[in-house]
Amino acid sequence: MGPSADDVDAGGLGRAHSGRHRGGARHRVFRTDLAVTLFFYGTLRHPPLLAAVLGRDPGPLPAARLPGHEVRWVAGHHIPMIVEGGAGADGVVYAPSSGERARLDAYEAGFAFGTRTVEVTAAGGPVRAEVYWPDTARFVPGAPFVLADWAARWGGTAPEAAAEFLCRLERGEPAEDARRFFPAMEARAWARQLARAHPGRADLRQPGNPVEVLKEHEGFHGFFRFRHLDLRHRPFAGDWTPPFTRECYIGFDAALVLPYDPATDEVLLIEQLRLAASLRGDPNPMCLEPVAGLIEGGESPEDTARREAREEAGIEVGELIPVLRSYPSPGYSTEFHHAFVGLADLAGAHMRRGGAEGEMEDIRSHVLPLDAAVALIGTGELTATPVAMLLLWLARERDRGRFAR
Repeated sequence: MGPSADDVDAGGLGRAHSGRHRGGARHRVFRTDLAVTLFFYGTLRHPPLLAAVLGRDPGPLPAARLPGHEVRWVAGHHIPMIVEGGAGADGVVYAPSSGERARLDAYEAGFAFGTRTVEVTAAGGPVRAEVYWPDTARFVPGAPFVLADWAARWGGTAPEAAAEFLCRLERGEPAEDARRFFPAMEARAWARQLARAHPGRADLRQPGNPVEVLKEHEGFHGFFRFRHLDLRHRPFAGDWTPPFTRECYIGFDAALVLPYDPATDEVLLIEQLRLAASLRGDPNPMCLEPVAGLIEGGESPEDTARREAREEAGIEVGELIPVLRSYPSPGYSTEFHHAFVGLADLAGAHMRRGGAEGEMEDIRSHVLPLDAAVALIGTGELTATPVAMLLLWLARERDRGRFAR
């Protein structure tokens, strides 16, 4: 689950919904010495996630089984749910301290889940345990849940997102705010996974990470994060620098796609208001850009590019051609771009309106010849660097005959 209504036992996307319920207790003789034992059937069986939630590694936990139940994916989501019926749900049992139970409840309970008292079978016999139970009227069970499949995609992201969530609660952030921002925590954690999975080459430049963080001060934690750090690093000479202070914007990975119709040699640019340009004092803060969007937790850059093309421009992109993975402003921001050219039929897309509902986006599309779009770089009409980079790359590749008609 986790800190949103869409998350059963993992943590993830969705909106918070308060309320807990109890019920379903079996009227048998239980072992009263383990009355506060919890039965974990889903992603909390993943040791790194459980360690992040508890704040420590509890070590191996005793196996247990809940007869007459099974664990399934929540249809359309990346988290599991337990349902009645089936041969039995395998899991583990754990008796948390009061402090650990508070952390578990903060992470798992208080949304669309309550706790239910059940009897599980363990090596020593029947055990009375509580289980975090989904609102079965709210969630639709899907295919049987396989922990290894979940861990292959979410095993690195979920612990990091959970750690940020609980850290923010410990700092005193209201629980509702932390839950509301949990998708952003997942996206940041997923960006770190992408960074480790796709490091840039280091042939000309110095390899390795020469930075050591010495202390972290209070920063800003909302949808965005700013970290205030004391640190040092190894310069090219090899010795450590004296400690110094820096601030860094902790952003997200984003997918960018420049739609191109090779049949007409036209590209699509989107136009929208950019607040940063307005706050800088630019009298013309409307920007011409490629289609772009933040990569959500667990989402591939390619899937993001296709989703954003539909949302912002109302088009379907065919082949995606990777252009560059890059930092737009590495001096102060972790934001990272995965840039593509996307082949598409642009007929009828000119001046189309788009944007995601609920995000206050007001977007319109411009379809124009590639050479005319490149000319905008010289006129000063293009003020966003990524679109200029993509246009120049595309013009070079076209002139080399890559998109011969």
